[in-house]
Amino acid sequence: MKLLPTTTSNDEGRRTAPVAVLPIGSFEQHGDYLPLATDTVIACAIAERLAATYDLLLLPPVTISCSHEHSAWPGTVSIRHTTLTAIVTDVLASLRRSGISRLALVNGHGGNYVLSNVVQEANVTEPVMTLFPARDDWTSARKAAGLTSDDHADMHAGELEVSVLRYVAPELIREGVATSDHLADDRRLLLVRGMAGYTQTGVIGVPSAGSADKGRLVLDSLVGAFKEHLDALTVSR
Repeated sequence: MKLLPTTTSNDEGRRTAPVAVLPIGSFEQHGDYLPLATDTVIACAIAERLAATYDLLLLPPVTISCSHEHSAWPGTVSIRHTTLTAIVTDVLASLRRSGISRLALVNGHGGNYVLSNVVQEANVTEPVMTLFPARDDWTSARKAAGLTSDDHADMHAGELEVSVLRYVAPELIREGVATSDHLADDRRLLLVRGMAGYTQTGVIGVPSAGSADKGRLVLDSLVGAFKEHLDALTVSR
């Protein structure tokens, strides 16, 4: 996989894609064995598959987002939710000037809560933006891939993220996956205490259960699930 698209202006002029795909990741701790850019790698892997499958304009990723809950760990960098909102709305406005009026946000970081509000506001008059994967899309992908954990228990740097990276970028994974399982199911004060209130390692999940085959099946499921999102943006036009 590649993090940056390599098409030219002429390529995109011939494509005349109806929808652009914007991967949104983060730069935050993922335990001792996954890189800070894990969410960006995953968002790009999904977005790349979607753009290729549905012939859409693939945009370069937003690599830093709202990771304030991870600020206790070195290397984590965040931007304000207002900054992320401004980036997304500016991207859509710029796309419209070049003839593309629909945008799919591919979000790899669960802490980007503000994106739900951005999409809701953008769609008041007509559908112009979607947020993918939705919670149900992730749940279906976990089931299709045979993951042993659910999306609550396997919150961060766990089975799902390890599986996707084992499939798309295994060279980025370091030692420690097999011995880092940690569960913290009661996280009702996460917004107050941050991740450090529930884990010393930065991990909440079951990384030892991750596999490349599961990662492949997760991506396959998500590619299929995106069709409904794409139809919502384009069929009624």
